[in-house]
Amino acid sequence: MNLPNEFIQQTKEILAAEYDTFEAALSGAAPVSVRINTKTNYLPSDEKVPWCDTGYYLPERPLFTADPLLHAGVYYVQEASSMFLSQIVTKYMSDATNVLDLCAAPGGKSTLLSHYLPESSLLVSNEIIRQRSHILAENIIKWGKANAIVTNNEAKDFGKMGAFFDAIVVDAPCSGEGMFRKDPNSINEWSVANIEICVKRQQSIVEDVWDALKNDGILVYSTCTFNSAENEENIRWICENLGAKVLKLDEVDERITVTNEGYRFYPHKTKGEGFFIAILQKTQDTYRQFKPKNKPDKILREIRNNVALNNLFVPTKEYKFFETENAVFAFPTQHLQTFLYFRTHFQCLLAGIEAYERKGKDLIPTAQLALSKELNQLSINTFESDYTTAIQYLKKESIELNNQPTGYVLITYKGIGLGWVKNIGTRCNNLYPQHWRIRMNL
Repeated sequence: MNLPNEFIQQTKEILAAEYDTFEAALSGAAPVSVRINTKTNYLPSDEKVPWCDTGYYLPERPLFTADPLLHAGVYYVQEASSMFLSQIVTKYMSDATNVLDLCAAPGGKSTLLSHYLPESSLLVSNEIIRQRSHILAENIIKWGKANAIVTNNEAKDFGKMGAFFDAIVVDAPCSGEGMFRKDPNSINEWSVANIEICVKRQQSIVEDVWDALKNDGILVYSTCTFNSAENEENIRWICENLGAKVLKLDEVDERITVTNEGYRFYPHKTKGEGFFIAILQKTQDTYRQFKPKNKPDKILREIRNNVALNNLFVPTKEYKFFETENAVFAFPTQHLQTFLYFRTHFQCLLAGIEAYERKGKDLIPTAQLALSKELNQLSINTFESDYTTAIQYLKKESIELNNQPTGYVLITYKGIGLGWVKNIGTRCNNLYPQHWRIRMNL
């Protein structure tokens, strides 16, 4: 691996005698890891990620596209080091109500947060880049939790809200040194000048969102890079300029390097990529508290006393149902006003569950409903597919159903919903989203 001389020099200053071992590790194979969705009964391997009880290493990288369970949200392919966030959530967000994942695409940390946060918590996942925000929304939909909102906004838009969030996660865009092994092309994009640009951008992002964090709230800051400027120096800048103090965990795996400001993951020590993460608590008072001024949503009309809708989800939480001219939505009752607020004040791609799409007089069940882990399968018609049929379905090809009632049928694989077909007797209309379909030859 041909590393830039400036990178070698700065990393030697950090690692000293360990540098040669570190560089050798960068030339090795990157480990493969996944994190399971605990709404399912899936066990991918026997080797667990030491710092995350839902994370597993795989012995080799499979063709994930060919696995229906990936498309069904049974697991998420995530780099092992970043799963360390689970310990922070468990320790410091056990009673958080509102949490923001600010730089959330493609969705690894958001899907992790949705599991480790309390069941009653609301997660807002945001991505500023429009194309990436749609990828984020897709992954949140496939993960299948209802207490989720996906937005496509700038950090300053949240700062204008006033203090609303109990915790904010900022996985800051960075120079990406920790990805050199996984993505060798990133080496060619590296420069000292780019580090300086990243530092300014990172500070700006945190400063812009800072007022959205409640007094004593938790900010988790992370990067996938090694240099101190984007890591420890930024943490000191936040503490000194915005008003915060560093928090620590009681104990961590001995392979993780602990600094005064946070935690470092090196590929020659841990089975994962380069990663830095820190925990901060806000100490400076925010005087602009969140005062919601909900704009009347004239588009939504509440649906009351609909037995079929009320039976649609397992009774783990209460829902209220609304309709527009084009769709039917289910919002968890506990966070109803917040869902309505984000729908009208933000570029909102996802809020609650869009259960049905209306076409003429027909209500067509959506992919989001099919993939919801809260869906009550006893209230609908289902068809359990084998592997070949599941792949045909995910490629949006025609499939045949034997001895199934006409109407909308949920296609499942190993009991997990994949999506809908409309059985019209002689054939089925495959309703899997066109832009999600598998395109490669399998």
